[in-house]
Amino acid sequence: MISIRLTITSATRKALQARLKQVYRKGDHRLARRITALLLFADGYCVTGASELLGITRQTVYAWLRALMLEGLDSLHYRKSPGRPGRLTKTQKRELVDLIKAGPQAAGFTSACWTAVLVQQLIEREFGVLYNRHYVCELLHNLGFSYQKARFVAGHLNEEARRVWLEETWPTLMQLAREKEAWILFQDEVSFAQWGSLSYTWAPVGEQPVVKTSGKRKGYKVFGVIELQSGRGFFQTLTERFNSERYQDFLTYVLAQTAQHVILIQDGARYHTSKSTRDFFAAHQEQLTVFQLPSYSPDYNPIEFLWKQVKQRATHNQYFPLFEDLMTAVDSALAFFAEQTELISGLMGRYLRDLSLIPEDACV
Repeated sequence: MISIRLTITSATRKALQARLKQVYRKGDHRLARRITALLLFADGYCVTGASELLGITRQTVYAWLRALMLEGLDSLHYRKSPGRPGRLTKTQKRELVDLIKAGPQAAGFTSACWTAVLVQQLIEREFGVLYNRHYVCELLHNLGFSYQKARFVAGHLNEEARRVWLEETWPTLMQLAREKEAWILFQDEVSFAQWGSLSYTWAPVGEQPVVKTSGKRKGYKVFGVIELQSGRGFFQTLTERFNSERYQDFLTYVLAQTAQHVILIQDGARYHTSKSTRDFFAAHQEQLTVFQLPSYSPDYNPIEFLWKQVKQRATHNQYFPLFEDLMTAVDSALAFFAEQTELISGLMGRYLRDLSLIPEDACV
């Protein structure tokens, strides 16, 4: 059996891209889809992948490739002349926003990820308007969308507990803070692995950045709190495991920083709620009041934003051959953010606005 591999040359690819722009201006739906399929093949998609993405049969893609091979660009035509290209109305744009927010699967697609091609198909299917897939990105931006990486949220969230936190616990907490002129501290801990962390960065096309790693799992651990009003941050590092005794040592250090009453907001980690830690809270109740965040709700804790900033500055795409190198990088980042009270206040403001706990134009 003889195997034949078909490749679209760079020159033909550029010619197809130029022709696609002309076709979009004319509003020729059928020809635009045909050229898009050929360009997908040129970009490395297999016939099956291109056909599934565009919702056409494999035989159709093969026929278009065969015609391109035999007739070249002269094969790119249909008998019927297209009409004037359509445009989305304001009402249709509002409907499009709702469709996109509902997700691809709600619109009948298999994928759970919106791409420009999928949105292009959605617009054509729902409104009979064909846009260049590159313009679709601009359209989405104008409609208030951006291309973002999704994040995980626990599938067993207690939505009622989260509602109670926002609507009942938070107002109670704020009232207590006013009465006692208290600090409001959000607490959390984090571990930075010696093998480093990866992040997005600009790099030449086709040359994926490579970062060395020690491959060692050992972690440099940090207890931290940030204060709502002032933006002050207090941190304590350790190389051992997190436990109740070390957590209480950290809180003792924090309480020594102020004579004011302290309202501590923490999650449900075991060493936060152990008997010995509860005894510690009872022994310091004159200065300390503790509020628990709802379970599986890291998005309700603004210090999570700070940990991301620390990783960006200290560990992303960096190599730590020695554990001491990691310690130095993290210590330096923590020292930097401890001085950046305005930056931490900004994180607090974004947190409060995202949760609608303060008005958009309010100052923290």
